[in-house]
Amino acid sequence: MTEPLFIAEVSSNHHRDLSRCFAFIDQAAAIGCDAVKFQLFRVDQLFAPQILAQSKAHRNRAEWELPISFLPKLADHCRKRAIAFCCTPFDQEAVALLEPHVSFFKIASYELLWHPLLQAVAQTGKAVVLSTGMANLDEVQSAAQVLQAAGCCEVTLLHCSSAYPTPPEMANLAAIETLRQATHCAVGWSDHTRQPAVLYRALFRWGATVIEFHLDLDGEGEEYAAGHCWLPDQIEPVIAASRLGLQADGSPIKQANPAEFPDRDWRADPDDGLRPLKHIRDSWKP
Repeated sequence: MTEPLFIAEVSSNHHRDLSRCFAFIDQAAAIGCDAVKFQLFRVDQLFAPQILAQSKAHRNRAEWELPISFLPKLADHCRKRAIAFCCTPFDQEAVALLEPHVSFFKIASYELLWHPLLQAVAQTGKAVVLSTGMANLDEVQSAAQVLQAAGCCEVTLLHCSSAYPTPPEMANLAAIETLRQATHCAVGWSDHTRQPAVLYRALFRWGATVIEFHLDLDGEGEEYAAGHCWLPDQIEPVIAASRLGLQADGSPIKQANPAEFPDRDWRADPDDGLRPLKHIRDSWKP
């Protein structure tokens, strides 16, 4: 198994503060992530007018919008920290704004049914990561086919549950293999459980190639109170342990490894069952 890609999702925890955005990038790099992801949406293009007219809570999400002027600065800071810059577009205009800056695109589960957006992203020629929360298999297969038909040659699906947070017993990680077999795409896990055991299971039992998780710096982000965001000191040891676990795979050949060589002669001799082997007994010195 190759090492998975770890993506830190900033989501709406940035407070529209450029220095805080930089801090997210710095922290994601420091804890071992491969990419950091932001979101680019405009509330009046995200929700229908009927919803905005009735819901102040939805209108207030305008306070979570990432300023467009941040994009080149975020991309540049990511380059300096040697971490990939990714962003989720929620409309076709956002795709065009992001194309010069992102290493790859991410599509949110809520946009999986909107094929024109999928086509716009695919036509950039960049890799696409697609979350599949709430979707059934037919919907996922259709979305993957749309991306591929529109020219995307690298599609990664993320199995997830769009419950914030997700109880571990509802993670349904076995669906990772279902998606892999049905679409022949790489498949990962977008985490909303905040449970290390779930991430380890996704990686080591089900072969997730990507792990995406929501990150907050300090518990002050807009989404932290919901319960699905990791803090840096919570997720850093999980990333480190995951990489260490993969290093332990080694070779399928069963043989002594160098760390065992000094003890090989101290096994029980097959003739008398005593340690060490006979050939070193007479010459051994304490």
